[in-house]
Amino acid sequence: MRTLGLLGGMSAESTAIYYRELNRLVRERLGGLHSADLLLWSVDFAGIAELQAQGRWDETGRILADGARRLQDAGARAILLCTNTMHLNAPAIAAAIEVPFLHIGDATAAALKARGVKRPLLLATRFTMEQAFYRDRLAAAGLDCLIPGEADRGRLHAIIYDELCQGVVSPASKARALEMVARARAEGADGVILGCTEVGMLLAHDDLDVPAVDTSLVHCEAAVDFALG
Repeated sequence: MRTLGLLGGMSAESTAIYYRELNRLVRERLGGLHSADLLLWSVDFAGIAELQAQGRWDETGRILADGARRLQDAGARAILLCTNTMHLNAPAIAAAIEVPFLHIGDATAAALKARGVKRPLLLATRFTMEQAFYRDRLAAAGLDCLIPGEADRGRLHAIIYDELCQGVVSPASKARALEMVARARAEGADGVILGCTEVGMLLAHDDLDVPAVDTSLVHCEAAVDFALG
């Protein structure tokens, strides 16, 4: 089994999901007492979030590239960044290491295409919804992403940072997110990307009447494929 290096803490809530799911998948595939061979470098998210808000992405890139190098030097055979938004820094991270960087966008695109989705609604942080780094990667795979309107983007961003990242799951916020999905369905969305690693805490496949891809889960599946391949 290859050792996976996890860059986490953004947020701690979603990194816990990664740890749980990676171990669950390995146990399901190998049976018995098997679990994933993991290394974790977890940052203090408060400092990262402040840099995000200030648009200081070069600095976040340096921090995460340093973490990735530490994981590689400790024996990681691939790097997994346990957050969608910080894949804005994927080029800086990949350039800093010699081992593979397993991109969440690639796992997401493959899962959407396998489900026959062509026009997914992207539910994520403002940074992921509004900047090109994520949508362009999906577009290169033939996917035409929709995003919520301005007011909904602001509300969803607040739900993520003020609630989900702090472990709060609100029925009112879930209802608001489902309203966003309904509006997108009326505009032709044929699927949903749970495109922040915390959004899967709020919505599940059973809540939706179209295919949904939880990016955290498909990212974990791709990582276990690598680890056991």
